[in-house]
Amino acid sequence: MTDSLKQKTVKGVSWSFVEQILTRGVNFVIGIILARLLSPTDYGLVGMLTIFIAFSQIFVDGGLTNALIREKDASDKDYSTVYITNMTLSVIFYFLLFFSAPLVATYYEQPLLKPLMRVISLILIISSVASVQGTLLTKRVDFRTKFAISFISALVSGAAGVICALKGLGPWALVAQSVASASAVTILTLAFVRWMPRLIFSKESFKRLFSYSYKLMAASLINTVYSNIYPMVIGKRFSASDVGMFTRGDQFPTVASETLVSTFTRVYYPVLSNLQEDDQKLIDGFDKFIQVYFFFTFPILMGLCGCSRPLVSLLLTDKWLACVPLMQLLCFSKLSIGLIRSNLTLLYVKGRSDLALRMEIIKKCIMFPIMFVSMFFGLKVFCYALIVNSFIDLYCTVLSTKKVLGYSLWQQLKSIAPYFYISLIVLTESLLFSHFIANNWISLGISMVACMVSYLFFTRLANLYAYNEAMGLLKSFIRK
Repeated sequence: MTDSLKQKTVKGVSWSFVEQILTRGVNFVIGIILARLLSPTDYGLVGMLTIFIAFSQIFVDGGLTNALIREKDASDKDYSTVYITNMTLSVIFYFLLFFSAPLVATYYEQPLLKPLMRVISLILIISSVASVQGTLLTKRVDFRTKFAISFISALVSGAAGVICALKGLGPWALVAQSVASASAVTILTLAFVRWMPRLIFSKESFKRLFSYSYKLMAASLINTVYSNIYPMVIGKRFSASDVGMFTRGDQFPTVASETLVSTFTRVYYPVLSNLQEDDQKLIDGFDKFIQVYFFFTFPILMGLCGCSRPLVSLLLTDKWLACVPLMQLLCFSKLSIGLIRSNLTLLYVKGRSDLALRMEIIKKCIMFPIMFVSMFFGLKVFCYALIVNSFIDLYCTVLSTKKVLGYSLWQQLKSIAPYFYISLIVLTESLLFSHFIANNWISLGISMVACMVSYLFFTRLANLYAYNEAMGLLKSFIRK
């Protein structure tokens, strides 16, 4: 990796990290406030709609924005073609959701879902208005601007959600937050990015971009349906309150893992695209990436697992304590997400979206039956099944990477194993403090300090690459 490319990467990662930490930090605080004001049923109702929105968003984008990022010399004609396609599909899918809302409400036997779905689906159209402009920022690795957009949007949407919750609007508070977030992001992106689409639709551009993106879209579609089908399945099998408990138990580990994986993969995708012709440099860059990623991820998820009881009791109140065992299991289900996503990124960089699609079909054919059967044995067994499926997902995904680059699962695990072993110390410490210290504030405070100090001490003692790189990254960002 050249010095200029490394500097660009460091700068991009730094701002992406700040964006993710502060934005998700704001959303986390807002989520805590809303959890205190709303009931598990309120969260459950909106959670039932998640799959429909996520499913539609995959079709609306069609993988075309990712195709633009990978395209080294994308023209204005390409951007305009993608913009027109996204806008057209967003309108089509909004009306599909609008008219199917009564069916969804009937399926769940929840009449309120009909108006909720018709309003929250507006985010499809709103988001599409600035989708290409947002892609331009990613392609330029301009995460400083994305930080400003995301942070302001989080504040605006959070305020909207809290105000609605205080007025006693229940699940409408969560809908208001989602719509306000999409609206703020769109308005700010249009203000920061001076690009306007032209009324040009090029069949040649669409055919070229779609020949790559349709396989990416299909793979994302399968993965999105699988990832978001839990509320739909649980919502039919269990009560809205159960959905709320599962959603809340999943939120903490999801925020932790997604914050870091989004921070790095959003930067590394456009950066590694510049190295797609040199396999060895691509592997070397990837190996360093996963070490730095798991340097942060392993201790955070293990610490979160160990501190889950005092954390939930302190932040959400005791009415949410039933989600603690689910949350602990779901922390383990998130351990492999970064490695799965980063291996998929390698396949996309190499233009092998066909292989990603093929493997996505194979592994989901294995994982769906496991998830479906586990549903009949309760939520805990369901969470155990998710852990099993996460490792099936990892194994199958890395098989594809090995086929393309000769980069095996064993090589990858060997690179990140030291960080996992040291993170087990964090898990042990946090569990002990949570068990023997009754005061939640003291337990949480001591756990955070002791776990961080011990983790940094042992990673430094082992002279691990990611420790030195992370410290250098921190110093570089402070200097800037």
